Amino acid sequence: MNHTLNPSADRTGVSPTWPRIAGMPLPAFALMVVILLMAIYTDTLPAGMIGGLLVMMILGEALGFIGDRLPIVRTYLGGGAILAIFGAATLMYFPVMPGSVETTITDFMKDGGFLNFYIAALITGSILGMDPKALVQIGTRYFVPILGAVAGAVVLAALVGLLVGFSISDAVLVITLPILGGGMGAGAVPMSQVYEQLLGQSAGYYISLLVPALALGNVFAIVVASLLSKLGERYPHLTGNGQIMAGVELEENQSRLDIGAMGIGVMMALSFYVSGQLLGQLVPLHPYALMIILVAVFKISGLVPDTLSDAASQWYGFVARNWTFALLFGIGVAYTDLGTVLEALTPTYVMIVFAVVAGATLGAGLLGKVVGFYPIESAITAGLCMANMGGTGDVAVLSAARRMQLMPFAQISSRLGGALILLMAGTGIPLLL
Repeated sequence: MNHTLNPSADRTGVSPTWPRIAGMPLPAFALMVVILLMAIYTDTLPAGMIGGLLVMMILGEALGFIGDRLPIVRTYLGGGAILAIFGAATLMYFPVMPGSVETTITDFMKDGGFLNFYIAALITGSILGMDPKALVQIGTRYFVPILGAVAGAVVLAALVGLLVGFSISDAVLVITLPILGGGMGAGAVPMSQVYEQLLGQSAGYYISLLVPALALGNVFAIVVASLLSKLGERYPHLTGNGQIMAGVELEENQSRLDIGAMGIGVMMALSFYVSGQLLGQLVPLHPYALMIILVAVFKISGLVPDTLSDAASQWYGFVARNWTFALLFGIGVAYTDLGTVLEALTPTYVMIVFAVVAGATLGAGLLGKVVGFYPIESAITAGLCMANMGGTGDVAVLSAARRMQLMPFAQISSRLGGALILLMAGTGIPLLL
């Protein structure tokens, strides 16, 4: 008699239908959770990558699984993406987790460079996986919706600010520009230094004013991204379902899975990232922006063989599939201060921040439509990815919108768009005083 080996089958020969989390049956995942919690609360969790990545992957996948199944959270608030971020921030805020866990994850995310590692894979793989003609068609028009996002955010925030008793200078300088500025490191920090030089107070004083706007704007951007995704399901003519431009298909790579190729993809992603860092010593642009330009130039000029493009695309697919919830959990721990968000929740402040995000969304969507983009994809990339917290916000927004393949355009908004905002802050302050 022939027997089929099936270790998951019970004594009747029928496999139990366990829910699957992170691709594995619930009992196996639950056992890993127990082991992790024992290590955390007996203070035996290894420091560095092993401990940090294990916590981020297991708890990130658990929160993502729950968030994608909670009715209101799933439909209107970003699902697993927002629960992974703010669930992690809540665990640290109260705190449920020991301080050593927060230190381990923060060190891994920042000093260990895991965020950069993740984004480098997405930028390299997604750009090299594009058709070069499509890349040219989209890239030459992309700054139009970015300018639309800036104009929409400034106008709507100024109008709402006047209605609730804010001056135009406060609504624009203290709230709008920080939200559009490309995050903390590339936006709020250098912007506070610009304000220090032009307005007289210390940079630390201005940071304390800018950070709440940044944090709250990021929350609204994630939520609106989820709502735009649902809007696209209801009105299909407004969206390309991840394609940014009508008539230009950005097809996902369908090459045969090759484990060796993914190793090549790792080296390519890191090499392009380091190249951006090197160019950043010579060119006054953010290294991510230079990396995007460099990868695009190599792709358009045909300097990357198809085998290497396939390798980069496969590595991008592995990273996006396996580490997105882990990264979102890490963002919640290392980059999201729940106390700062809660302190900003005054009605007038919330109204102006929402006006910034709404104005950026509408401006980018409308002008994107004018140049041939799908309004929803344009609003998400050129609008919401201008209004979030830079690289961390880009991951959260695109994850909530279920459009991770748009990462290169999100990064253009965060980096080159953020540089545009810094220029506006430096030249526009005298006009608003």
